[in-house]
This record gives sequence, structure tokens and C-alpha cells, in this order.
Amino acid sequence: MLKSMTGYGKSTVEVGETKVHVEIRSVNHRFLDITTKMPRSLLFLEDRLKQVVKGRLSRGRVDIFVTIEGEELFEKKIDVNWEIVDQYLVRLKDIQRRYDLTGDISIDMVSKLDHVFSEKEIETDSDELKMALLEAMDDAATQLVEMRMKEGHELYEDLEKRIAKVRSWLSSLDERRPMVIEEYKERIRTRVEEYTKEQIRTDETKILQEVALLAEKGDVTEELTRLQSHFIQFEDILSIDEPVGRRLDFIVQEMHREVNTIGSKSNDGKMTEMVVNLKSEIEKVKEQVQNVE
Repeated sequence: MLKSMTGYGKSTVEVGETKVHVEIRSVNHRFLDITTKMPRSLLFLEDRLKQVVKGRLSRGRVDIFVTIEGEELFEKKIDVNWEIVDQYLVRLKDIQRRYDLTGDISIDMVSKLDHVFSEKEIETDSDELKMALLEAMDDAATQLVEMRMKEGHELYEDLEKRIAKVRSWLSSLDERRPMVIEEYKERIRTRVEEYTKEQIRTDETKILQEVALLAEKGDVTEELTRLQSHFIQFEDILSIDEPVGRRLDFIVQEMHREVNTIGSKSNDGKMTEMVVNLKSEIEKVKEQVQNVE
């Protein structure tokens, strides 16, 4: 089934008084690019979370947001750097004696000195919270994939309609080709008659040769045939149950190339108009393909 690269998932798992929140968002990207925003104390689980995404997605920019409400996985502890405090006190007293200063060294003064306090995180018995985080991550990832599949189904239907429309323009181009050759022939005959002021019969062969030359220069049979082949491949790939975005993008580029060639060869106003419509519709197909995983 076709999948979009745009999706969103959110999950909350509670353990006692603690709530673990996980949000995942994904948008278009050429490759799989995963970023996380989570408490520093949880970074040791970052790779586990990324592995959950890698197991389910192959393309897209994915942002993971983790927040903990309540008790965290780590307890914070404030330590005093006694060695630094001792040095500060010794030096402060040295300054006091040297300059004959008065006053007491207060706790308020010491508490404002640099590097006196340090914050440490001590891991608690947090297995339940770790499991809750992974559970929330798995649930959010499932929601994300479901949304991408739902949007992928809508993309599939839209692309099918657009390819059908492109095929109709292609059929019109194919039907127009023999008419263009007849118009070439009539145009050349009219031009010759204007120059000679009489009906030319004996030079019919030369007229046909000239028509053949012009028809060959403007012949788009090969381009139309290749386009038909591209459309068949495109529709076949749409039904493959695997990531196909890059393959579809390549085929659309080939479609553009063939249509541009047809446009450069065409000297017929109606065919040129059809080519413009064809290019416009293929451009819309390209825009939609950019969303496919």
C-alpha cells in the first residue's frame, strides 16, 4: 500500500504519579532523518527510540518529542565541593589579613561563589518508567504509520485520477498525429499552387516527399510510445507494497523529458496546446509523488 511521508502520533503512558508523553511528527525528506528532543537524563534511550522508527519507516524527516510529567527516571542530588570551599575560605582570610579588612565570612557569601555546588543525577529503580517510555513510543509510532497509510491511500486515488487524465491527453496527441500530416500535405499543395497559379498534378511525388520530410522531423511516435510505457510502469509500481517514492519520482522525470521533446518537435498549434496541458498535469503528479514514502 502506498504511504505518505506526512504523519503524526501521540501517546501518554502513566506509571503511578508519573506521565510519559511521546509525540512523533514526520514530513517529506529525501532520506530517513530522525531528530529527538528529550530530557538529558533520558538520552541513553535515544537510540532505542530511533530504532523503533527505523523499523517502521524508510523515508521522511521524523521529529520525536519526549516529556516526563512528575517523577523522572533520575533523582537530582546537590553535592558540595568541599575542597573548593576550603580554598575559598583560606584565600578570603588571606585577603582579610593582608589588607586589614573587617567583617565576617557569611554563608550568603560562600553560597554565591563559583563551583561550590554541583548537580548530579542518580539513577533510581526506573525499569517501569523505561518500559512506559518505550510503550508510549511504540503506540505513537503506530499512530504515525496509520496516518501515513491513510494519507497514502488518498495519494494513490489522486495519482490514479491524474494518470488517467494524462493518458487521455496522450490519446488526443496520438489521434492528432495523422491529421497533422494531412494538414502538412494540404499546406504544401496550397503554397505550390499559389506560386504557380495552377493545379499541380505531375509534382504530387515531390509534394509527398516534402510532407514526409516534415512529418519525419515532427514525428513523435517514439516519445508517445515511451510515455505509454512510463504510465504502465507508474501504475504497476503504485500497487507494490513497499516504499516506492524514489522510483515514482524517477519515472515522472522521464515523463517530463519525453513531453519536452514532443513540445520541441511540434509545429502544430493544437498539439502544442495539448503538450502544455500534458506538462501541467504531469507537474501535478510530480508534486504529489514528492509526498510518497
